[in-house]
Amino acid sequence: MLKAVEGQDYVVEAETAEALGLEGVALKDMKVDVAISVGGDGTILRTLKVVDSPLLGVNAGVLGFLTEVMPDGIDEAIRRLLRGDYTIDERLRLKTTMDGGRLEDAVNEAVIHTAQIAKMRHFSVSVDGHSATKLRADGVIVATPTGSTCYAMSVGSAIIDPRVEALVIAPIAPFRLAARPFVVPAKSVIDIRVEEPKECTMVIDGQDAFEMKGEEKLQFTASEKTAKFISFEDDFYQDLEEKLISFTPHAVHRH
Repeated sequence: MLKAVEGQDYVVEAETAEALGLEGVALKDMKVDVAISVGGDGTILRTLKVVDSPLLGVNAGVLGFLTEVMPDGIDEAIRRLLRGDYTIDERLRLKTTMDGGRLEDAVNEAVIHTAQIAKMRHFSVSVDGHSATKLRADGVIVATPTGSTCYAMSVGSAIIDPRVEALVIAPIAPFRLAARPFVVPAKSVIDIRVEEPKECTMVIDGQDAFEMKGEEKLQFTASEKTAKFISFEDDFYQDLEEKLISFTPHAVHRH
């Protein structure tokens, strides 16, 4: 159902509309100039799986690294949207293929990890056909700059400015102390193989899980598609600092 908002039209996503007693439109069928997601980072990631429009994230979750405004700022945010007083921040997405079949693109990361508790796997990583490292670890993360502040950050990866076109390869709990994250050009082709094949799980953006026998051919590179975020302040470092402060041990919030 379309309604007027200060001369503009809006449409409500079907499940949300049903909860409000309204008529809605399925997310995949929406053709909108801007999408507004109210929730946490998980809500945004689920929305971006099917929406290519620029997205405004409203933080109704916990930490909200991907959100732009808090609930009490919605009114002003919509006024700024209608005035065109914003920028669009385009972020890299990660393309993942398994045995040649393309999986969902990731905004944050793709993670390959052991399917068994306390059982390491032996991984071989190559970049553009050149052997980069071999390691035993609980898993390996391939992350975008956006994802460098998520799971990859928690395992010791560098934080990558989203304007940098790069990907991060980060081991999870490696057995060898010398094993460290790599930052490679986004156009690189990253191949990861499980040596001595055993069961693993591939997880895309913490949303979609794919069981593996460990024999699969995995390949990663930058997607031709980007994730578009509405930005009002355009200050990555200030925003990051504020969110990291809220993530300190004395804070109530947990990431």
